[in-house]
Amino acid sequence: MRNQQQTRVVVIGAGYTGMLAALGTAHRAKGRVRVTLINPWDTFTERLRMHQIATGQNLPQHRIADLLAGSGISFIQGWANGIDTATRTVTVTTADDELAVAYDVLIHAIGSTTDTSRVPGADAWAHTLDSPRSAHRMAERLQAGELETFLVCGGGLTGVEAAAEIAETYPDVKVTLLSRGEPGAMMGGKARTYLHEALSRLGVTVRAGVEITKVLPEGVELAGGEFVPGGAVLWTTGVRVAPLAAQAGIAVDEAGRIITDADLRSVSHPEIFAVGDAAAIRQSYGVIHGTCQSGLPSAAHAAANIARRIRGRALKPFRFGYIHQPVSIGRNDAVIQFTRIDDTPRRWLLTGRAARLYKETVTSSPISTFGMAKRIGVPARMLGRTGGRRNQSPAA
Repeated sequence: MRNQQQTRVVVIGAGYTGMLAALGTAHRAKGRVRVTLINPWDTFTERLRMHQIATGQNLPQHRIADLLAGSGISFIQGWANGIDTATRTVTVTTADDELAVAYDVLIHAIGSTTDTSRVPGADAWAHTLDSPRSAHRMAERLQAGELETFLVCGGGLTGVEAAAEIAETYPDVKVTLLSRGEPGAMMGGKARTYLHEALSRLGVTVRAGVEITKVLPEGVELAGGEFVPGGAVLWTTGVRVAPLAAQAGIAVDEAGRIITDADLRSVSHPEIFAVGDAAAIRQSYGVIHGTCQSGLPSAAHAAANIARRIRGRALKPFRFGYIHQPVSIGRNDAVIQFTRIDDTPRRWLLTGRAARLYKETVTSSPISTFGMAKRIGVPARMLGRTGGRRNQSPAA
């Protein structure tokens, strides 16, 4: 029989948030908890650096089993295909079998993917940066040396960083960034101007205010019928959340994210915690948008609250405020827009080498953070602006 003093905690997803939540829970509730981590791949993926993999850069690979060593966490490599909230089990398909993994507490940490369903042809013809496999396929196309043109669709931070990386690494390839809105629109005027000038220096052509209606094998079609040729297309616009929670009858928002209370628990199933891109976490200024900047603090806070729950203590509400918008512009340049807690721009910014050093510091590999979580635990306040009155209003 199971030791009644041990709570079964199952974590779905081993990205930034899932890994930290699992390690934090195992450390904080040591001896009282059995943690199981479920993930389709056996290596940890640094989503923030996927554009570097896609341009052929060699980055260190980290096996999940190695990252978990000494933590007491069990790892199951497989796909979570269903959640039964009545029996509190997760159905997992592995290479050899189908398992029913029981939980007392569930942490839903499945990250988002690029939505290629809204525009015809995007799913068939466009590259994405959703996984190492898709990034490596794009790198193979670029390294083959046959491309003269490359289209990046989407002017968000992912699209901007990818366009700059491609242009810098492959200067003979003509890169065009296509976007409905202005790239860097969320930044202040000075930061936005610097971003556009830096893209121009790298040879990136920016076409804002366009709507892509179809992706084809050799380019894209715009509203009005214009065809823009491209030897390859990268799709970075739109976000899709896995339907797992919605299919299980867990309360979700219009984007499919689990709606949480102030403590990061599902409003419909309080034994389920949601973190990162999987969660619709409301603050005084609105719902947090999915970034690593907010995801890691939410994971650390969820781990702390689960430990409080197991010990019979009162849970604490999650408070979060944004600090900055860091954007790489190739390997040697960057722009950092500092922000208010609601992510609107302040007057302060960094550019050039100083910005590059800053970004490499604040968005460095989380491996050291995972190691710390195993040894001493990582409070949310160490990972960002969390807690306190300063997060109560955008004017703070």
